[in-house]
Amino acid sequence: LREREKEREREEVRKSKPMEVEGSSKKMIATQAEMVEAKVPLAYRDQCAHLLIPLNKCRQAEFYLPWKCENERHTYEKCEYELVMERMLQMQKIREQQEKLKQPHKQGIPLIPKTANA
Repeated sequence: LREREKEREREEVRKSKPMEVEGSSKKMIATQAEMVEAKVPLAYRDQCAHLLIPLNKCRQAEFYLPWKCENERHTYEKCEYELVMERMLQMQKIREQQEKLKQPHKQGIPLIPKTANA
């Protein structure tokens, strides 16, 4: 029984604590429990979920009228854009590192100069 109680306590602490995302400058603000309560789909549970929760509440309250909730939508979309740009920059750095590894190591003096059409 004690083991089960300890496991439940650990699970509650894990759900109430924001998650850390490796390789990202943005921190997770919304907890797992908050996202479950707000019924945020799994695909949208990223570092911008804390902005999506009030946006969805506003959308439901305003019957999804496109000219309502503009400030909330703008802040959420800006956050998502920044995440995408950060991932693209990381991918570009990875590709540059791979290109450096693929290039043959240059030796001192080549045996056959490139200018010789032999």
